[in-house]
Amino acid sequence: MTRVAAVDCGTNSIRLLVADADPSTGELVDLDRRMTIVRLGQGVDRTGRLAPEALQRTFAACREYAAIIKEHGAERLRFVATSASRDAENRDEFVRGVLDILGVEPEVITGDQEAEFSFTGATKELAGGDHLPRPYLVVDIGGGSTEFVVGDDRVRAARSVDIGCVRMTERHLARDGVVSDPPSAEQIAAMRADIEAALDLAEQTVPLREARTLVGLAGSVTTVSAIAQDLPEYDSEAIHHSRVSHDRVREITEWLLRSTHAERAAVPSMHPGRVDVIGAGALVLLSIMERIGAREVVVSEHDILDGIAWSVA
Repeated sequence: MTRVAAVDCGTNSIRLLVADADPSTGELVDLDRRMTIVRLGQGVDRTGRLAPEALQRTFAACREYAAIIKEHGAERLRFVATSASRDAENRDEFVRGVLDILGVEPEVITGDQEAEFSFTGATKELAGGDHLPRPYLVVDIGGGSTEFVVGDDRVRAARSVDIGCVRMTERHLARDGVVSDPPSAEQIAAMRADIEAALDLAEQTVPLREARTLVGLAGSVTTVSAIAQDLPEYDSEAIHHSRVSHDRVREITEWLLRSTHAERAAVPSMHPGRVDVIGAGALVLLSIMERIGAREVVVSEHDILDGIAWSVA
């Protein structure tokens, strides 16, 4: 066993996994897995820069994670930064802050690298069983981008496109920084058109419709599963490898897009940091399912974070 730590810093959240990894058996045993909403990508789509307050929230989370990594005695650490820090003019400021706190430089990876990590994390434990037909389409709906990966035992094709839940919310559902409550039909239609254009782009590289199993990752998808199950609180075990039908995803998406902030916040499994962006994330998921004709989505709690941990191990 090798004790490793992995940090995934995305547009909406920063997450930590400390685990014991055994590459010979494919076993990854969690010691600590946590997530903090920091909204690093706040305003990046509009300004092209990381906001000072977003950086401070992120650095505060990094200091908390540094203490946890030290407590568990992780031998190796890898810090991966994704969409928001790829896009920002002032990403050097972000890199310096992380290096000062954690002692490692964040790797600002490409969308294709992000996709491969997501695929590994989501499918490594599925590969041992024959109950899910292949090829898989792994879809990682993040804050700033969505990654599409088709593969069997390994990646066949991958593409990252800019249709994350935060980016879509800020671009289509907000006016002067305030999210519409609820959004208008015109706003939703414009967002849907943007998503469809991005799916057209993804299909130029990735044969989306060849997939026989759709595997959905990240907070938008797991929250839709929690709502579908009517969970009294967020429960990772109940969500991991749950299946949500197309009809149920459509019902939940329609409700999220016509609900108010207060109604969404009252959902017991809803993280406060997702209340304003979950409607956009659910619409991305629904649009993908409709594009490929998926009857259900298999939801995975194991994703890019697990892929990063395996890359270290």
